[in-house]
Amino acid sequence: MKKNIVFLALLLFAGNAIAQDLTVGEIVSKANSRSYYQGKDGSARANMVVTDAQGRIRQRQLTILKLNIQEGGDQKYYVYFHKPNDVKGMSYIVWKHLGKDDDRWLYLPAMDLVRRIAASDKRSSFAGTTFLYEDISGRSIDLDVHELLGGDGAFYTLKNTPKDAAAVEFSYYTVQIDKNNFIPMKAEYFDKSAKLYRIIEALEVKDIQGYPTITKMKATDLNANSHTVTEFSDVQYDLNLNSDIFTERFLRTPPQQWLKE
Repeated sequence: MKKNIVFLALLLFAGNAIAQDLTVGEIVSKANSRSYYQGKDGSARANMVVTDAQGRIRQRQLTILKLNIQEGGDQKYYVYFHKPNDVKGMSYIVWKHLGKDDDRWLYLPAMDLVRRIAASDKRSSFAGTTFLYEDISGRSIDLDVHELLGGDGAFYTLKNTPKDAAAVEFSYYTVQIDKNNFIPMKAEYFDKSAKLYRIIEALEVKDIQGYPTITKMKATDLNANSHTVTEFSDVQYDLNLNSDIFTERFLRTPPQQWLKE
């Protein structure tokens, strides 16, 4: 029995040693892969509840489809809004690129208008929520300089500083990454005066088809005293989605077979 205990202790020590040997780049790459690239493709229903400073509540219900073109690189996203009525039928497409600005289009059914979203707008509110356009498809890891602040305990803590400070509203942000599954559990954003003003945190993580998946998350704007809680349901991976779905013509004619009413 004593030998077994010693053996288990050695295994745990070896596992921790391997984890400690990871470079900052490897940690960032693994966390990015866990957050955005699991499976060849995927879909989910999202329910977003927005609470403002007066305690008033608004909701958004949408379906998100994603397709990986290159692991850790190019991706495509399709978002369709189901509710409420003032956004029903609105759709959004992202072509995420490695090494250059993403392409983004938004369809506004009330005006029957497809609007291209400028790269400079990616840090603006997503459909009136506390999440930003960039949060939906992710920020490219190449846009920041990454520094490991701490690796003790259950999390890696990273500081991320933008290479182009003028392109964003924050001076830096920190991220706590779970060592067991490399899921980013909490991100804190600091303004140009180094004051904390924005928090994104994972509230629930579940195993879905063998992939650790965030199923509930919260974005808080401390300046506006508002927050948005998003719950994901009916999450599925490896659906063999057709790449044609992620083209401009499907903004007006949504792929009904993949939308979850």
